[in-house]
Amino acid sequence: MHRPAGSNKTLELSITLDNPQKRDLLFGPADKHLKMIRQALGVQVFARDDQLKLTGPARNVSRAAAVVEQLQRDLKQGVPLNLQNVCDAINSSGDAGRPDQSNPDAMDVYVAGQMIRPKTPGQRRYIQAVFSHDLVFCTGPAGTGKTYLAVAVAVNMLKHQQAKRLILVRPAVEAGEKLGFLPGDMQAKVNPYLRPLFDALHDMMEYEQIRRFMVNDLIEVIPLAFMRGRTLNDSVIILDEAQNTTAAQMLMFLTRMGHGSKMIVTGDDSQVDLPEGVTSGLLDANSRLIGIDGLAFVQLERSDIVRHRLVQSIVQAYSKNDKDRHQEQ
Repeated sequence: MHRPAGSNKTLELSITLDNPQKRDLLFGPADKHLKMIRQALGVQVFARDDQLKLTGPARNVSRAAAVVEQLQRDLKQGVPLNLQNVCDAINSSGDAGRPDQSNPDAMDVYVAGQMIRPKTPGQRRYIQAVFSHDLVFCTGPAGTGKTYLAVAVAVNMLKHQQAKRLILVRPAVEAGEKLGFLPGDMQAKVNPYLRPLFDALHDMMEYEQIRRFMVNDLIEVIPLAFMRGRTLNDSVIILDEAQNTTAAQMLMFLTRMGHGSKMIVTGDDSQVDLPEGVTSGLLDANSRLIGIDGLAFVQLERSDIVRHRLVQSIVQAYSKNDKDRHQEQ
């Protein structure tokens, strides 16, 4: 089973100030606001230019970062900061991590006040499977929330120190275009394939926070090929669009799993873009791994689609046409 990362482990986190010109207002007269944070939360606080570095026990650093983020939001909104504001922010940071008792499936993320909840019975089964298993495969048509909910679980676990890192992975499989002929360097070539993962993250974290977490190596968004040779401990690792992996790539990905980690593999088995005759790693895994203890398979259906109402009708129409063509052959 997944082991929460210990809250007594030391974490160092760097924060880039949103508005360095207002650092004196943020830090307070003679840095009184920073001293309050340091004394109340037991962290070291170092300020230099537009950077603020927090060091201490992981949970305390997370709370201190939440306080700084709240104070920066107050400044943006024109709220004058004083010792009471800082005290309130410190007290509010202690509420982070308390589950919504009225809805145990609700997941809080880094955007203040936002809770993400499954919207269908199928999505609820998916979330429950992810929290109770170390490895989950989820298949289903577009719009069922496979990727979005996986990212929500991962961000929730990262926020509450149940994981040290979040790794989001996608195969860069060409659908009609060859990577080598696309303009730009390799990063520019693969960024379009990773965009959907960034879109999900942006719903759950502020842009600056995502950037800061990526700089500090707490979040990685990478192509599948970059996973080779790694072992990932105490991490949540999500493989998206897994139907476009080969069996060899799927084996390579699954064997990256280290101690205390959780893996979520998502894909749509009706949208395979591999060359004809190449077996999808997702379909291969579904046939090979059934029955292994600690692993779960979840199938989402058209009834679980939660995008625009037309998406469900579109998916149904295409599925019917594919079935009719298969019968004619």
